[in-house]
Amino acid sequence: MTQSALNQLKSLTTLVADSSDLSAIEKFRPLDATTNPSLITAAANQPENKELIEAAFEQARSEGYSGDLLVERTIDILTVKFGVEILKLIEGRVSTEVDASLSYDTDETVAKAKELLALYKAYGIDQDRILIKIASTWEGIQAAKILEAEGIHCNLTLLFGLHQAQACAEANVTLISPFVGRILDWYKKAENVDHYPIDKDPGVLSVKQIYHFYKQHCIKTEIMGASFRSIDQVLGLAGCDLLTVSPNLLAELEQDQREVVPQLSTNHAQAHCQHIVTPLTKETFKQQIEHDLMSSQLLQSGIDGFIKARDQLSTLLRQSFGLDAEIQA
Repeated sequence: MTQSALNQLKSLTTLVADSSDLSAIEKFRPLDATTNPSLITAAANQPENKELIEAAFEQARSEGYSGDLLVERTIDILTVKFGVEILKLIEGRVSTEVDASLSYDTDETVAKAKELLALYKAYGIDQDRILIKIASTWEGIQAAKILEAEGIHCNLTLLFGLHQAQACAEANVTLISPFVGRILDWYKKAENVDHYPIDKDPGVLSVKQIYHFYKQHCIKTEIMGASFRSIDQVLGLAGCDLLTVSPNLLAELEQDQREVVPQLSTNHAQAHCQHIVTPLTKETFKQQIEHDLMSSQLLQSGIDGFIKARDQLSTLLRQSFGLDAEIQA
């Protein structure tokens, strides 16, 4: 009997669920899972998560928070609570994102990461099961460098180019999440193209470039392709260290019967291992980002999108608990 594409892919790559949908995670049972503010906000709108939201709110209030700080603390607690529930369903790690509004503040990012880990610890979760998710700005990467030096594992997200990947490697981060679909979307709009074959897909090619750079330079940082638009993109990166995939695409892979062929190979890439190139400075990194219109635009729009999602969750909480009048007073 022919194996599904999903089962074949699992033998080549660690699959991660890109979701805060607990029922979907329970169905597919991935090793790891990732969340982000958009996914948390979507999950908070589901009736079955009402008790989680109420528990987060009551905990924040019991800690003495009020007004705007009560809302912010509730969001942090709720984000961690979703992580705790996800960890009950998987054997590996969950990625939990720092407030995207802190993306250009190294010290505040470090402080917020430690706040989130303290919440996880209070729920009995070992920090080795948590990846702190941070945007791949220069400031975010430096925050990750500090955290990694203290044994706190990080997932650098909103990553769109080799310059960001190199800086993450030099910071010794645990894992990076280069985005595939958003790169494709950008190029389709910029070049007025409806479709690219997978061997010319800009998002797939970007991750392949990073993969080969990492393996050829013996970089230990894990690569997790993210933000997929189709199962063809997912299968186009078969063999990557990890791939984080949404539940709808996991379901498509489960129904697909094609033969899955490895597209990336560590042994092949490491055949001629080299020393890393000249380290990036802050100035060089900023220059490279500024001269890469795709990366700069997608990085900023991604940060803005996550800030907007958190604001939407804030509005939901204010409405649910009648906080607007209290805050205005």
